[in-house]
Amino acid sequence: MKESHGKGPANHPGPESCGVDRKVAAEALTGENADQVLSCEIKRSGAPTPLTHAEGNTGGSATGELPTGPAQSETLCMRGHSLHGNREIPQVPVEVGMAGRLEKATSRTSGTYACGKSDRPIVPKKPPNNGGLAMPPAEAVEERGLTEGNTGQTAVPRTQSRTRTSNGLAGVRRVARADKRARFTALLHHVTVDLLRESFYALKRQAAPGVDGMTWAQYEVNLEDRLRDLHGRVHRGAYRAQPSKRTYIPKADGRQRPLGIASVEDKVVQQAVVTVLNHIYEEDFLGFSYGFRSGRGQHDALDALWMGIMGKKVNGVLDADIRGFFDAISHEWMMKFLEHRIADRRILRLIRKWLRAGVSEDGSWSKTEMGTPQGAVISPLLANVYLHYVLDLWVHQWRTRTAGGDVTIVRYADDYAMGFQHRAEAEQFLKELKERLGKFGLALHPDFGPADRVRAVRRREPKATGPG
Repeated sequence: MKESHGKGPANHPGPESCGVDRKVAAEALTGENADQVLSCEIKRSGAPTPLTHAEGNTGGSATGELPTGPAQSETLCMRGHSLHGNREIPQVPVEVGMAGRLEKATSRTSGTYACGKSDRPIVPKKPPNNGGLAMPPAEAVEERGLTEGNTGQTAVPRTQSRTRTSNGLAGVRRVARADKRARFTALLHHVTVDLLRESFYALKRQAAPGVDGMTWAQYEVNLEDRLRDLHGRVHRGAYRAQPSKRTYIPKADGRQRPLGIASVEDKVVQQAVVTVLNHIYEEDFLGFSYGFRSGRGQHDALDALWMGIMGKKVNGVLDADIRGFFDAISHEWMMKFLEHRIADRRILRLIRKWLRAGVSEDGSWSKTEMGTPQGAVISPLLANVYLHYVLDLWVHQWRTRTAGGDVTIVRYADDYAMGFQHRAEAEQFLKELKERLGKFGLALHPDFGPADRVRAVRRREPKATGPG
């Protein structure tokens, strides 16, 4: 079924059967015999509207298309460590059709000669000429290993908690990689008792208890009975999210950072849902996003920033972050962004419950109409999804279509640094960035004045050291 996206908040209908062959969808999503009954279907959306209207579509249009290749990484690690880089590979052409996508997903050799793919890590080569929409040199020469969940591997990929995923989730990832406009209508069945158990043991055992006072060790008593009961309530729709317990931690500038501590049961379900959704969104997120992602950290972001400044024609750096980002997230826009990939009403209902669960502080409950609690297991993923549509896709468009000089960006959560070749373009981008963020109720942190945000770069070569 085709779906159109209009301006403003999207209004997607509920899950429906589509015209895609059920046998093909079954094999692509679960890897099981297609003769069995389907438990997961896919919708494909119609032509999206331009990204400049902020719907967050990932498809192409005259003013809002994404690159047909994968998300490219800004990183070229100074140490030559390929594990710090982006593990994504160029996708096969979408023109091959559904049968072609299925063949690519199930065959061990059909995609061997796809552009940029190799059976072993690629040794960095000389950067290509950066003409037209070519990728930046720091992205093009990155040393890469095998893609996570590569169809040529027999082992099932691991999750962030180092536990093995099911073949069904591996199939979800393959479909998400092959079709960037696919909407998944049935995902909750992947939240099994086994996944809930793995999610429980992935939590921090010494974390503070939530409003129910239950600690990790206390919940472990009669764990199997608790998980079976929790699994049943989640799938029956009887699960109820509890409010977050408000606490504060000091910040470096003397202010207090509010945190929301969820109950153990909420953490377990959130961790399970994050595991499922990561198989979709890790195929969507762009390479210059480093915060809260598996296999990426602060040092990787610093490596990417260093390579962007030293490897490209960067004469000025824009350093900024979003003021009170986690507390300023719009629930309405958050759900609309999620609906571009997720069409399972049960998953969306769970996320909506967590967003609206409220906050308990000093025994009094208050309603949360916007924002997502810092400290919640689901919040980092939601933050990345929100910024992916609000900032990342727009920035990638801007630097490839508007900028005349080199532009590089590294984002870690809501903090980001951008390098510009021309100061005039940096000031133009800063003005348009404020307008862009304002459409979603966000604003830059007022640490610096407008004239101080763009700083000149002083290149310093490392001093030569003697022997030893």
